[in-house]
Amino acid sequence: MLTPHGFPGQRLRVLPRPLVARALATGLTGRLLVTDAGHFPRAVSHGRNRTQGAPETVVIICVGGLGWCEIGGRTVAVPSGSALVIPPGVPHLYRADTARPWTIWWLHAAGSDLPVMLEAIVPDQADPVVEIGDLFRATAAAEQVVECMERDETMPNLLEAAGAAWALLAQLAADRITGGRRRREPIRDAQHHLRQNLAAPVRVPELARLAGLSTSHFSALFRAATGGGVVEYVKSLRMARARELLVTSSRTVGEIAEVVGYADAFYFSRQFRAINGCSPSDYRRQKQCEDVQPS
Repeated sequence: MLTPHGFPGQRLRVLPRPLVARALATGLTGRLLVTDAGHFPRAVSHGRNRTQGAPETVVIICVGGLGWCEIGGRTVAVPSGSALVIPPGVPHLYRADTARPWTIWWLHAAGSDLPVMLEAIVPDQADPVVEIGDLFRATAAAEQVVECMERDETMPNLLEAAGAAWALLAQLAADRITGGRRRREPIRDAQHHLRQNLAAPVRVPELARLAGLSTSHFSALFRAATGGGVVEYVKSLRMARARELLVTSSRTVGEIAEVVGYADAFYFSRQFRAINGCSPSDYRRQKQCEDVQPS
């Protein structure tokens, strides 16, 4: 529970329940609405015991210290750099660690879009703790939610708070897929290397060596993070760059093929057609026709 005088430096906003009911019954706020939000620095003795669960989804971003959550018959740690996500109606008890009480940003959210988002973040009753890949970005989104709600309770600020909450939840969903910072960073580095060396030959063992991983482990992590293999990822990058050059430059198809890493222009054209449904020349003509059409 909260201490009698709260926590030094705390921030807290809770919407009145009649407003919540109205907002959930109308428009965009019916899809996602932040009902409560706050920031508790070094929250000594903080905790909540909800035997019936909360009516909303609870999201806690731990930016310092340590917390614990009892949920689903087990106790899980909530360390700094992680998020605790509890779906509505799920019984739980969470608390700050006695020796190292957590510092948290938190929010409660409701709306028709949340079930799909929760399925991505905590699929099939998965571990409710998600390792955050970019803590600065997650914290900024959570702080924006609180700032919006601190201004007033008008529809523009409720919508802006919902947008920031959506960005935060989407980040957590992505982090769940990629497996958090420790698994994500080598793959991000590899993706950056591939973008910077778009025309270079694709050598998966070399990428794995740069990431400090075995080829098989690297390949598995890359597929989990991107939904496909390295070759498919590079092909997508190359075709995106080719489409850009076809629209923004006067280079020939052969020149563009070379720029994006294809020595054989005919092979490039076949690959381009397979992905885009038309030849490079047809794509360029289509875009040129679109440019001269009246708006």
